Amino acid sequence: MPVDLSRSAEFSTAIVEWVRGKGRILIVAHDNPDPDSLAAAFALKQLFWVKTNMEATIAFGGIIGRGENRAMVRELEINAQPLEKVDPDEYAVVCMVDTQPGTGNNSFPGDREVHIVVDHHPLREATRNCRWVDVRDDFGSSATILFEYLQCQDVYIGTKLATILYYAIKTETQDLGREWHQADREAYLKLFPLCNNRILYTITHPRVPREYFFVFNRALENARVHDRVLVFNLYQIDNPDIVAEMADFLLRMEGVDVVLGMGCFNEREILSLRTACLDLVAGEIIRQVVADLGTAGGHSMTAGAQIKPMQGNPAVQKELEATLTRRLLDVLEMPSQRGRRLLPA
Repeated sequence: MPVDLSRSAEFSTAIVEWVRGKGRILIVAHDNPDPDSLAAAFALKQLFWVKTNMEATIAFGGIIGRGENRAMVRELEINAQPLEKVDPDEYAVVCMVDTQPGTGNNSFPGDREVHIVVDHHPLREATRNCRWVDVRDDFGSSATILFEYLQCQDVYIGTKLATILYYAIKTETQDLGREWHQADREAYLKLFPLCNNRILYTITHPRVPREYFFVFNRALENARVHDRVLVFNLYQIDNPDIVAEMADFLLRMEGVDVVLGMGCFNEREILSLRTACLDLVAGEIIRQVVADLGTAGGHSMTAGAQIKPMQGNPAVQKELEATLTRRLLDVLEMPSQRGRRLLPA
C-alpha cells in the first residue's frame, strides 16, 4: 500500500509559501551532525532554493568527526558552517532539522526564536511554541520526511542529493534493520537507483588515522560486562561520534542486549545507549539513567545523552561510570554486580 503523502504535501507547501520573501534562512543541524541531520538540512536548503530562489545557510555546533561523515561532506560537497561563526540576527527564518529546541544536542541559543522544526525524535514541549512543526517519531529518519517534501513539490533529485538522502536512511535504520517505517522503505528503494555507487563506496570505506584504532583498543580494554549489559568508558576523546560507533560495534557481542558507552569531549560527557531488545525503549531508559545529570533522548533501540560541564579527570569519569552503571542496572531491574572484563587481564 503506497505511503500517504498528504501530510508532507500540505506542510511543505505551507513552509515554502511562508518563507517566501522573508529574508535569509538559517538551517540548524544538531551538534556533531550525523548523516541524517546533514541530509535533512541539505534537502531543506534545496527545497527552498528551487521553490523560492532563496539561499539558506546550514550550521552546526561541534565537529564532524566520524570518518564516514567527513567523507560524505567532502564527496557530496555539503557546505555547512560552524554555528559559532553565524550571527542569528542576520537571519529572518530559523529552521531546525533532526533536532528540536531545548533538547541539549544543538548549540543554537535557547532564547532565540525557532520558526520551523522537522524531526523524527519524540516531540519536546519547547517545540510546541514554534510556528511550523513536523515531528514524526514513528519515522526511522528525518531524511525520509524531507524526501517526501521534495517529491510533493516536484523538486528534481540529482545524484548527489539522492546519495546523501539514501545514505542517511541507510545508516539511521541500519539498512532497514531497525526502527524503520514504510515511508523509509519506499524512500530507500526509490533513491538507491539514483545514487552514485562510487561515492557510496568511498563514504562507507573511509581511510582513518592510526589513532582511530587506539580508541577501538581502549573501548575493548575498558569494557565491562554485567550479565547481558556491557558498559565501556573511552575517557578523553577528540571525536564525539566515536562513542556511538563503538556502541554499535560492541552490541554485536553474543549474549549482550544493552550497551552503554561514554567519553568526555570538550568538557561534556557524551553517552550512547544501544539495545537489541524490542521490548526495551532506549530513549526512555537513558532519560531515567541520566535524570538530573544532563539531557537525554532517543528512539526504541538507539539513544544518546550529554552531561556538562564535565571534568576530564579520569577519577571523576570513573566515578560517573559507576553511577551510570548502577542506575542502568536499577532501571533494567537487574541486580547490582561487579562487571567482568571483556578481554582477559
